[in-house]
Amino acid sequence: MTEPSRIQALRSAAEAMEAQFISEMLKSAGLDQARDSFGGGAGEEQFASFLRQEQAGGLARNGGFGLAESIFEALMRRAGDAA
Repeated sequence: MTEPSRIQALRSAAEAMEAQFISEMLKSAGLDQARDSFGGGAGEEQFASFLRQEQAGGLARNGGFGLAESIFEALMRRAGDAA
C-alpha cells in the first residue's frame, strides 16, 4: 500500500471508530427509542439503528469529538513501530 493510501486508510479507520463510539453514546442517550405519539411503530424500531449510525457517521466526518484525530495519531505511531 502506498503511503498516501495507507494514511487515508488509517484516517478512515479512526473516523469509523469514532463514529461507532458516538453511535453507542447516542444509543445510551435513548436516541433510537420510539416516540410515544406519532411514532413509526415496528418499522421505526427496526431501522432506528441505521439512522443512529448515519447520524454518528455524519458527526464524526464533521469533526466529532476529536477522538478520531487521537486514534489516527496512535495508529500512525503504531504503524511507524511496525515498519
